[in-house]
Amino acid sequence: MSDSVKQKDINQAVWEACDTFRGVVDPSIYKDYVLTMLFLKYISDVWQDHYNEYEIEYGDNIELIEEMMKNERFVLPKDASFYALYEQRYEPGNGERIDKALHAIEEANIHKLQDVFQDISFNSTRLGDEAQKNDILRHMLEDFANPDLNLKPSRIGKLDIIGNAYEFLIKNFAATGGKKAGEFYTPPEVSELIAELVDPREGDEICDPACGSASLLMKCGKQIQKKGSKKYALFGQEAIGSTWALAKMNMFLQGEDNHRIEWGDTIRNPKLLDGEDSLKLFDVVVANPPFSLEKWGHEKAEADKFGRFRRGIPPKTKGDYAFVLHMIETLKAKTGRMGVVVPHGVLFRGAAEGRIRKKLIDENLLDAVIGVPEKLFYGTGIPAAILVFKKGKKDKGVLFIDASREYKDGKNQNALTDENIAKIVATYQARKDVDRYAHLAKIDEIKENDYNLNIPRYVDTFEEEEEIDLMAVRAERQKLKKELAALEEEMEGYLKVLGYGS
Repeated sequence: MSDSVKQKDINQAVWEACDTFRGVVDPSIYKDYVLTMLFLKYISDVWQDHYNEYEIEYGDNIELIEEMMKNERFVLPKDASFYALYEQRYEPGNGERIDKALHAIEEANIHKLQDVFQDISFNSTRLGDEAQKNDILRHMLEDFANPDLNLKPSRIGKLDIIGNAYEFLIKNFAATGGKKAGEFYTPPEVSELIAELVDPREGDEICDPACGSASLLMKCGKQIQKKGSKKYALFGQEAIGSTWALAKMNMFLQGEDNHRIEWGDTIRNPKLLDGEDSLKLFDVVVANPPFSLEKWGHEKAEADKFGRFRRGIPPKTKGDYAFVLHMIETLKAKTGRMGVVVPHGVLFRGAAEGRIRKKLIDENLLDAVIGVPEKLFYGTGIPAAILVFKKGKKDKGVLFIDASREYKDGKNQNALTDENIAKIVATYQARKDVDRYAHLAKIDEIKENDYNLNIPRYVDTFEEEEEIDLMAVRAERQKLKKELAALEEEMEGYLKVLGYGS
């Protein structure tokens, strides 16, 4: 591998490819084109690299090489590669050729990529008339032919450069696209924190019912890989079609073949089922669902055939507990662990939410409430909390952690450092009080607070100001008055010498 391969160079080259679209189409639109082209370039480079290796080994025995290529984890039809498209970039019809190439790739890998490209069309009028569209796409193909974007494994080795570049792009689209882009992106350090809190293990089935681009799911998978195993399965569901496609491509790019990602509304139409009338159960369930979703499916909740809302129906215009209750119902009875990001209102709002919260606490399902800093999430500056739930809890306490004041300060976006994450996880695992940081509250204490989970009720972060010595302050003031009088007298003398005296 060349020593010159650096993640930042690849990230920069990919981000510069976006310049082709800027000023022509909105980022919420061109993100799909750029991410899809990055996907196509990567699989083309991998395919070509492996083909070249077989050429070295078997010479000009094309039949044998093509037979060996059938063992690859994906199939790339000859005319569908990035390089075939690049060679024809000056000819009319770039949009149509790219669409045909993507369709051919989908057909050749139908079990892994079925319907992934149905919502993306490079032949769309959104890119302008035929001449403008052809020109834009020619420039895009040239952008991705940049030597810095040579993504062949023989060049980048085992580094997860493509996964990192993909995450970099999604993060930047979220940062520039506001709430719309941020809906499918959980900052990597938040995903890392949640993954460590739920402690995924070998053999676990892991689910994210609002998976977005699947970054949180894959962080959970990587936790198991760190322990030396690849024995696990990832499941997810995503409501937005283009975001579901991103999740599928993301899984494909990062070699996560043991997954099932469904497209649909988790609350109205859950698709991860065990039979027709039962939800599939998981060892680990994680999510960063949309905050306080207004139209979440309240009208059908009472008749829910899965009984997800037996503890109460969330408010019509706030769907936070709809996701929480869905996740609770999909936990395995003995091994189930769950981590979910929520706005702070979930901790203390009354009425229906208060009644649901009371039942969850009385059932001893809530394990921890962790307050995280403001401005961590794209599209909202409000602080959030992470709720950890567990089936089969050994103690009847709830650990409160106030981590809201410890973070890396960014201009527009804050971030958790590795040290911040390590402290939160260590505190969670120890389940002991930490002065002005954590408190293990007993159920009776929570009952005394009327089941209000507002973190300041349990973690006192107040720091007493140092007591002021008034006599010392008075002495210092008198000393300063004398020094000022002496300076005034000295200044008067200078003024008289200069002829300004009275």
